[in-house]
Amino acid sequence: MKSIDPKDFKVVEKIKLKKIPTLLDIKADDDEKEEKLDKVQAKLSDLQDVMYAHNKYSVLICLQGMDTSGKDSLIREVFKEFNPRGVVVHSFKTPNSTELEHDYLWRHYIALPEKGKFAIFNRTHYENVLVTRVHPEFILAENLPDITSVKDIKPKFWENRIEQINHFEKHIAQNGTIVMKFFLHLSKDEQKERLLRRLEEGKHNWKFSPGDLKERGHWDEYQQYYEEAINATSKEHAPWYIVPADDKDMARYIVAKIIWEEMKQYTDIKVPELNKEIKDNFEVYKKTLEDS
Repeated sequence: MKSIDPKDFKVVEKIKLKKIPTLLDIKADDDEKEEKLDKVQAKLSDLQDVMYAHNKYSVLICLQGMDTSGKDSLIREVFKEFNPRGVVVHSFKTPNSTELEHDYLWRHYIALPEKGKFAIFNRTHYENVLVTRVHPEFILAENLPDITSVKDIKPKFWENRIEQINHFEKHIAQNGTIVMKFFLHLSKDEQKERLLRRLEEGKHNWKFSPGDLKERGHWDEYQQYYEEAINATSKEHAPWYIVPADDKDMARYIVAKIIWEEMKQYTDIKVPELNKEIKDNFEVYKKTLEDS
């Protein structure tokens, strides 16, 4: 199977989503993809243990994609070998009443990972320039000054939000949070097949919501706003990676491999050395334990 190079998926210039494939032509069967993923899982798990001991960096993994793009299963499969103490998953739904009493980034700030840990945002702060652009009436719930109706939401409002998100990511990156953002690029045809499976296969019925069909009706708008957001916010300190998502197994492997390859660049992440005085007294400590 072809080696995965993060540069092939990283957004470093303006992109057009329509020109980017949703399925890679990689000749590999499911067993091979699973075996490759297993190996990367183990490496990431070991790395996280070292990062926990090092205690200087945290990692924020942001996942975005259309409904059925495979975010939940990707989280389950990519991070299942992690020590539970080292990874936290946050799934951001519609803001609750407490969250709406703060600015829109507040709930994301308080969910940021501690030093030594990974956090996965399943849907992210980008919902505030995606869903709310498709449904600008949602902004009214934020009770913002000078906005009393949808007519008050001008293009400058969205430009400001994009700028605020860039500042947010730059701030956390400068303070030790490694940020990687993944857009699971799904085709409309594949989404239809996955939604049909939710209706046809009993064990998946619970996943279906009529709202899925409503949002599918806004497909072109979402693609436009994703494209605009990605182009405006893919920075060296917080890059976007566009991952073909029609093949779930391949998408999981690509995301895991990109995380691993990017984390390898941080060569300073090492298990800290013990204080010399403590090391010099190992025999004393052993004798104390043996005699206790």
